[in-house]
Amino acid sequence: MSTADETPSDVGGRTPSDVGGEAPSSVAGEAPVRATVLGTGAWGTTFAAVLADAGCAVRMWGRSAEVVEEIAGDHRNTRNLPGTELPESIAATTDLAAAVSDAQVLVVALPSQSVRAVLAPLAGTVPPGCVVVSLMKGVELGTDLRMSEVLAQTLQVPSARVAVVSGPNLAKEIAAHQPAGAVVAAEDPAVAALVARACAATYFRPYTQTDVVGVELGGAVKNVIALAVGMAQGRGYGDNTKATLITRGLAEIARLGAALGAQPATFAGLAGMGDLVATCASPLSRNHTLGAHLGAGKHLEEAIVLTGGTAEGVKSSRSVLDLARRNGVDMPITEAVVAVLHEGLPVTEMTRTLLDRPLKHERA
Repeated sequence: MSTADETPSDVGGRTPSDVGGEAPSSVAGEAPVRATVLGTGAWGTTFAAVLADAGCAVRMWGRSAEVVEEIAGDHRNTRNLPGTELPESIAATTDLAAAVSDAQVLVVALPSQSVRAVLAPLAGTVPPGCVVVSLMKGVELGTDLRMSEVLAQTLQVPSARVAVVSGPNLAKEIAAHQPAGAVVAAEDPAVAALVARACAATYFRPYTQTDVVGVELGGAVKNVIALAVGMAQGRGYGDNTKATLITRGLAEIARLGAALGAQPATFAGLAGMGDLVATCASPLSRNHTLGAHLGAGKHLEEAIVLTGGTAEGVKSSRSVLDLARRNGVDMPITEAVVAVLHEGLPVTEMTRTLLDRPLKHERA
């Protein structure tokens, strides 16, 4: 496993140009890396700021002309990241094709269930050698594909040029420059190292590895477990219940990962336990917050409005469960969350459903 301290040329004896194009010039000590971030949500905006603070030339794309104009003119995004002043160097546009035309690093931070439709016009147009980076944490409904697979398929780029960033990524804390770590995973260690160097800021430390499957599954399933933890806390349950759900949730993530070829050690790291704990324990987590509203007796539609943003676990819970069933993996917490969200199971019955299961060995 490589680390973020390695230069791209240290990884496997190759340089970034060996993975399909000219290396971003900041790595070679020349002009800044040209990075484009697609999406103006809280995490996309925060990561754009991280890239800018790390020395990249950053351009953002969004659909809302109002949000784009505010980012470019006032260096703020009050709709999605209130109270944060953005680096003045960040540019913004509503022209999707122009945003991507000369990108060396293309970062995608869009809702996981709509990314395919949004990016369809870009098929085959990504610049040669450009590295595509997914910030998304979900599994696509209908296909059960991970987000890196959706990006490679939709944009028609080799999977070796797609990287994923995951970990405890609560946007508001990182936007406030609170110290945080993350994982950059890619099939090709040189690609992971390149992306890590592009986003290594004074307050944001990326590590690298090659277990794309494990890193993505950790990011997708932890949202579902956070919904369950939120429901429990909304019911008034305490730390014993929370710790049980987090620990048994990690077991579900690890079982699914093992079935799909992930590396077990990934789930003990930032993209596994780190992301799970942050998402399940923090009121800044939308999935945790939405779950808490449900546990307090709100209907799903009310909970979504009160949460005030996309909680990826609501839709991804079904695709995660489909993926588990297709691979013969037992995921009872995920099943219970799906039953509450989409099948009408009362939250009050969720606990009984989980506790009434047959007794078994902890590591069965």
